[in-house]
Amino acid sequence: MIPSRDIGRLLDIMAALRTPKTGCPWDLAQNFSTIAPYTLEEAYEVADAIARRDLADLREELGDLLLQVVFHARMAQEQSAFDFGDVVQSITAKLIRRHPHVFGAERQHTPQAVEGLWERIKAEEKAARKGDVGGEGALDGVPVALPALTRALKLQAKASKVGFDWNDPRAVLRKIREEADEIEAELDRAEVDAAAAEVGDLLFAAVNLARHLRADPEAVLRQTNRKFERRFATIERTLAAAGKSPQQSTLAEMDALWDEAKKGE
Repeated sequence: MIPSRDIGRLLDIMAALRTPKTGCPWDLAQNFSTIAPYTLEEAYEVADAIARRDLADLREELGDLLLQVVFHARMAQEQSAFDFGDVVQSITAKLIRRHPHVFGAERQHTPQAVEGLWERIKAEEKAARKGDVGGEGALDGVPVALPALTRALKLQAKASKVGFDWNDPRAVLRKIREEADEIEAELDRAEVDAAAAEVGDLLFAAVNLARHLRADPEAVLRQTNRKFERRFATIERTLAAAGKSPQQSTLAEMDALWDEAKKGE
């Protein structure tokens, strides 16, 4: 087979990989559960390429993510559940249904109005599937498998829609200070496990503050991770130029170099 821009070629390749006896032993051994972690990993790699503004890498990572969709669809087809065409039909129908302001008579002109319309239609769809209008809890529908920061953000956003929320970011900041004080109190009592549990509350409150500042906690933490890596690499380079390693240096030395790296930015 040769590469092609035609999605049909990708589907043919996936079918060949999953063909018993002549296909790839590794691909044939997979199922939905074993492939799911790779699907999550590829989604993160897409996000990473976007954060690095590397469009060439983004092209590659989007291809890897598309492969995951094709892989899952192929396994479903083998079980006579659905195929790739059904996946495409489902998402196109959903997009048309959820954009009546584009494809129908609705007229919404602001992002906020469109977001409200999207949520209303989404809720109607969910109620129709369950056959029970209003039968769900306010926090239902947030996938358990989401990263903890993202899941916290979505839970808080859902709670906010029914009025369970602060109106002022400063109130959230006070909650963060309160949680930090509770950690200190548990440490004073030498209750390490209790202190660790309070750290969870602190992280949840920090996510809430990010939400009130209209920031994605996953994204801002990724930025901080990159900043830490960059500054620590500067420390390592400076120490190496002096013939030393971090292990051979004191914390005070490294703190001073950290401050220099910070000023250099």
